[in-house]
This record gives sequence, structure tokens and C-alpha cells, in this order.
Amino acid sequence: MNLVLIDAAVNRKRTTLLLMAMVVLAGGVARCAIPVEADPRIDVPFFGITVIHEGISPEDSERLLVMPLEIELRTVEGIEEVTAFASEGVATILVEFDAAYDLDVALTDVREAVDRAKPELPSTAEEPIITEQNTDDFPIIQINLIGDDVPERVLFNLAQMIRDDIETIPEILEGRLQGHREELLEIIIDPAVLESYEISNEQLINTVIRNNRLIPAGSIDTGRGRMSVKVPSVIERAEDLFDLPVKTNGDSVVTLSDIATTRRTFKDRTSHARVNGNRTISINAIKRANANVIDTVEKVRAVVARHEPNLPKSVTLFFTQDQAPFAERQVVELQGNIITALVLVMVVVVAAMGLRSGLIVGAAIPVSFLFSLIFIYLLGYTFNFMVMFGMLLGLGMLIDGAIVVSEYADRKMVEGYDSRAAYTLAAKRMFWPVTASVATTLAAFLPLMFWPGIAGKFMRYLPVTVFMVLSGSLLYALIFCPTLGTLFGKGGARDLKSQETLAQLENGDPTKLRGVTGWYARLLVLSSRYAIVTIAITVAILGASFWTYSTFGKGMVFFSESEPQYARLSVRARGNLSAEEINRLVFEVEQQVLEVPGIKGINTLTMLNGGSRGGGMSSASPKDLIGSIFIELHVENERTLKGFEILELIRERTAGLAGIYVEAQAQERGPPVGKPIQIQLSANSKDIIAPVLERIREHLDTEVEGLRDVADTRSLPGIEWRLTVDRAQAALYDADVSLVGIAVQLVTNGVIRVRYPSGSRGITALDELKITTPRGLVPISNFV
Repeated sequence: MNLVLIDAAVNRKRTTLLLMAMVVLAGGVARCAIPVEADPRIDVPFFGITVIHEGISPEDSERLLVMPLEIELRTVEGIEEVTAFASEGVATILVEFDAAYDLDVALTDVREAVDRAKPELPSTAEEPIITEQNTDDFPIIQINLIGDDVPERVLFNLAQMIRDDIETIPEILEGRLQGHREELLEIIIDPAVLESYEISNEQLINTVIRNNRLIPAGSIDTGRGRMSVKVPSVIERAEDLFDLPVKTNGDSVVTLSDIATTRRTFKDRTSHARVNGNRTISINAIKRANANVIDTVEKVRAVVARHEPNLPKSVTLFFTQDQAPFAERQVVELQGNIITALVLVMVVVVAAMGLRSGLIVGAAIPVSFLFSLIFIYLLGYTFNFMVMFGMLLGLGMLIDGAIVVSEYADRKMVEGYDSRAAYTLAAKRMFWPVTASVATTLAAFLPLMFWPGIAGKFMRYLPVTVFMVLSGSLLYALIFCPTLGTLFGKGGARDLKSQETLAQLENGDPTKLRGVTGWYARLLVLSSRYAIVTIAITVAILGASFWTYSTFGKGMVFFSESEPQYARLSVRARGNLSAEEINRLVFEVEQQVLEVPGIKGINTLTMLNGGSRGGGMSSASPKDLIGSIFIELHVENERTLKGFEILELIRERTAGLAGIYVEAQAQERGPPVGKPIQIQLSANSKDIIAPVLERIREHLDTEVEGLRDVADTRSLPGIEWRLTVDRAQAALYDADVSLVGIAVQLVTNGVIRVRYPSGSRGITALDELKITTPRGLVPISNFV
């Protein structure tokens, strides 16, 4: 069958050349269509479930939010691990599936489990948010709006307008705002006015709740038609609140506008965002999977450019965290390495085989590369550094088959064969040797294609690329090379010396030849005569090489460290810190970082509760995390210090800050693995974990050398105000826990953002708080 195929290819040269032209054309089109990225995109089998409940304590969050979800998630098949974090105001659960599990099925199963758990969650909790974790969830560019003298609402409206326009780009998945506060309608009530009208807190709250709900009124079938009935009841504007009736007495009606002030405002600030030390509202552009990062950034810049002329003069707009130059520079550098290697290979081949045969052999390189790009595109892969490294790795191996076929054909042409007969015979005679050579090489890479886990998904790009490149080289060596040789091949010199050399190689004694060939033949004879000694020397050299590396080598790492372009600082501090106190502490670190040379820009984000409420960090982050600083370094040739030297300098400058611990970490390259050493403790009772963890932490800090940036996820000690209700005493006043809870919420975060003015809120206000009962106004201090 293989002989017939070779004859058909050589005899139908035009068809074969047309097929090769189609491979080249399709490969070129695929190269233009393949998205360009710096790192490979992989689907990680992690899902996050977030349930927000304003004001809930960590203990209640665990009992009321986490446990119902955990019970339902335990029944889902394919889950490797469920990790939960209960914090103030929020509960987060991380679900890890087996890496080989179908992620679409996994997402459906997680959604169904959450739906089953919803009836067990408090009715006051917000809708659970399910997010799928992936390596693309990182902004490809950040648009920053700065204006110190500009009202917050102006910046917020501008950011919203630009974000909405950016999200119209098909390649953009999301424009994520950062540094803003959520808008809401706030009702400020005067406790004294409530007392004068004898209106209870519960009565006021119920009025707002009952008039702000979606009522499914149904439909009416009249026999002559069917019509839906709608009861408009959702509050959409501030004006909708003014005329809400709170209390009636005869013909008089007390409305909400009589006892409260309604205004459009923002939620209380829990985090601050700055860029290069300036307060900002930023838009993080998140691209869709398999979108070209370079083209997408260009489109984002074009959209933003249309808005710049309309910005107020006091507003400054600029970009940070632009991933396009880094991706483009990496692609260009690797492409340059491939071209350099190609030129060197061609020089060696032409020098050894001559110009004509060298060009025929060298054509295998672009044809094999373009052949592989067709399948890389069909597989949905991106054009990243792993794909290019696979091409670079296969570059030296892909011309072996073409060299063998061309060299044998040259010899036959020297003997008198014409080019067609010589190349046809060469392809037939060398079919199985060439096929076996490529197959053995592919066999070495084949197991890597089935490497399990997240690391396997990341590394799979390399063996797949090598597999496709070598498959293309086999096709070229046995089909395209003989065809091109038939058209352009030409035998070498047929002088008497060449004839004698060939005869000596074929039928005589090659050890009598001069030069490298004769020396090599004599070495082979000597090695064969003392075969056991030769094998012993080979094994000794192999063993010595392993021993030498194990003794003097630098050890092993899973993924090599390269010069970082980006880094992240985690700022940690303990204590019951307010949002403003956290902002001041992180600002101290920020000022030290800005003075370090080699830094192009920094983006700062402060957070509460370890970033568990959308602060941009993982819920597995330490609970004493108060801020995150993202650092972008200048290009390596534009700075005098290395990236790791800059990080070390940052550690030195921030080491003296009292009460603050700064952890500096370069952005990970390769599959995400987190910190090199991770210790996990589990037990049926959480009370017995803390003492053990404390002993381990003390041992690591004092006894183990070479460790730094050690962190744990223990619950932090802190101060909380606990109001204990004497239920029996409260019953004497016709009061209960619900009345107390609503009254206290009016002093803290508010209920549906109905609360007292700032002067009537705080710790001292709790001592003077009164609630309205059937027996009149009663201070809660009577039974709390």
C-alpha cells in the first residue's frame, strides 16, 4: 500500500504539489486566525459559590449559609474537595472537581445542588453567586479614571458609560469596575419624629418591604381573549418613596416624606482603589476565551479613544496592566528564535548536502509547521509560548526523514539513476526506517498527552504541537520530498574519485578510507570488537552524569522561574480596623513601593475580611489580608535591577513598618499551583484544629530555615458587641428578638438601607436605643 501511494504521488506531480500548496495556504490562514496569548488557556475544575448576607456574623454564616450548601454538595459526583470560608457578611465555598470531569456537567450539578439548598438559606440572604474559575479571569487591560477634585458620582457615571461601550466588543466578556461604590436609595429617619408620630421601626420597615416587591398577579381569561395582569410595585425612583403611606389616623395620612429624608447615594465604603498613588475608578477588561489578546486590546483602546474628547478637563484617563505588549513581545522573541534556528539548520544542511538538495530538505520546516498549525487551530488551541516551544523543539527533528530520503536519492543519481527513479526508489526503500524513526520519537511524547490534572492540561500543548509537527514532517519526507526531488533534484559529481568512494562504501572496506568517514568506520570496528567494554563505558558515563547532577546540580523545580513582568504584594495586619484605618496602613506601604526604581505602575486595592467580598483575592487568602498591590515592572532592558531584586528591595523597605507584614510574590508562570508548600489540617471539630495549627506555625517560624511569606487561614481574634436579649423580660414589654434586631440594624448597616442619620449611629447609640411596643416606647436596655 505504501509503495502504491508513493508511486501515485510521484506520477501525479501536479496533484501532489497542489495538495502541498493547500497545506501551506490552510496553515497560513490558520496562523492568522489562531488567537495569540502569552500563556496557554486551561479550564480549571474549580467553582466558587458566594452567598452575601449583610451583617451576619462568621458563626452564623457557617451555621446558616455554609452548612446547608455543604450538605447538598456532598451528594454531587466527581467532587474532589469542598472548602468553605465563613466571614462577616458573606459565605464562600470553593468546589474542586476531578480535572478530567466534564466541566459543563459539573457546573450543572453545582447549580442544582445550590437550588436544592436555597430553601434552607435565610430569606434575607442574597441570591447565591456561582462563578467558574479559569485562567482567563485576569484583565488584559485596565482603564483608569482619576480626578481628585471631581465628585465621585461624575467619575462613576463616566466609568459606567465607558464600561457599557467596552462590553459591546464581541471579544470582551466583562468590563469589571473597581474602586467604585454600589448605588442605592437611602432613607434617613429621625428617631424623634418617629416617636412623635408613634410609629414603630417594624411598621416603617414593613411599609417599605411590602411596597417594594414583585407581585405575580397572573392573567384573566375572558373567553374572548387572555390578558396578563400586572401590579406595578417595584420602587425604581426616589419619587416612588415619597408618597408611601406609613400610618393613617382618620382622614390624615402620614407618608414617608413626612418622617424621613430619601436620597440617592452610595453604600458605605469598604475598600479603596488607587493607581500610582491617586484615587481612581478603574474598568478591568476581561476577554472571552480564545480571543486574541493583541487584537482585543487594540479594539478596547479604540473604544476608549472615542470617549476621551468628551471627558472633563479635570479627569485624567490612562491605561495600566496592558497585556498586549508582553504577549506580542514574547511571541516576537520566540518567533525570532525559531527563525534563527531555521537559518542555522539550513546553513548546516546546505553545507553538507549542497544547495539544491539542501533547499528540498529545508522546505520541510515551513511545510511541517504550517501543517501543525491547521490541527492546532482545529483543536481550539491558542498561539502561545508552549506551542512555539513545541515547534522549536521539533525543529531539529523534523528534517531527519527528508535528509535520509534526499541523501539516498543523491547517491542513486550519482550511480546513474535519473531524478524520478532515484527519489521514488529512495522513498520506497526508506519508508519503514523513516516511519519507525518518527514513530519512536512520537512514542516518547505520547504519554505526555495523557498527563492528568491541571498541570497536564497546561503541558499538553507541548506534546500535541510536537506530535503534529513530526506528523507533518513524515508526510513531507515520504510524499512531498520525492515529488519536489523529481522536479528539481540533480545528481552530484560523477568523477572517478566519487565512484571509488561509493564502491568502497558499498562493497569494500570502509576502514581504509581517509578523512572523517574512515575514522568513524575504524571506531565502529573497535567498538564492535570490544562490545562489553563499550556498553560498560556507556553505562558508566550515564551513571556519572546522574551522580554529577545530583551532587553539584541546583536541584529540580516543577516550572522554571523566568524574569517577572508583574508581581503582587499582599499587605497583612491584625486588629479591628476600620476601612479608613486600613486605607492609611496600605497607603504607607504604597508610598514605600513608589520609591523603588524599575516599577512602571502600581494598582492598589484595600479590603475587609481578607478580601472575601470581591476584593480581588481568593477566599483562601489569609483573614488578616487588608490590601493588595499589583505591580507592573518596566521591560527588562529598560531597568537596571532584575525583577526578583526589585521584590527583595520592596521587602527591605517595608520590613520596618510597625504592625504591617508585606508579602511579595512574582506572577506565576505555568500552571497555577500557589505557594510551594501547603499544609492542610482537617477535623470533625474545628475547636481542636486551632491549637495544632498554632504549634505547627510556631515550629515553621522558629525552627525551619529558608521559609518566608508563611500565612494561615485561622479565624482572627477580634472585638465584637454581643447584645443578649432576656426573652422573658422582653415579653413583659410585649417585645421580642425581631424588634430588637430591626432597631439595632437601623443603627448599623440599615434595613433595605433605611437607617438613622450618622449622628444617631454608633456604639453609644445602642445604650439609648428605644423600640415601639404595644406598651409604648421602651429602651432596649431594660432587657438587653
